Amino acid sequence: MKSALRNVTVTLEQDVARWARLEAARQDTSVSRLLGGMLRQRMMESDNYEKAMRRALSGKPIFTSDGRKMTREEMHERSRLR
Repeated sequence: MKSALRNVTVTLEQDVARWARLEAARQDTSVSRLLGGMLRQRMMESDNYEKAMRRALSGKPIFTSDGRKMTREEMHERSRLR
């Protein structure tokens, strides 16, 4: 099922508009599709970040390679990194 497309008016600075036209031509697409793709990518990155943040803040314990729960001190120990 195809998503319904919406028309949106965008006002750009002259040099940005010129770059967008050139970049769209390089990619053999329209400025509209170029901007739509950029915005979709940004939306997905933002969604992925939000999901990762929720997962990280969910309070699920972190386990060591031998299966036991790490202590707070072990998680923040930096001597292993040197």
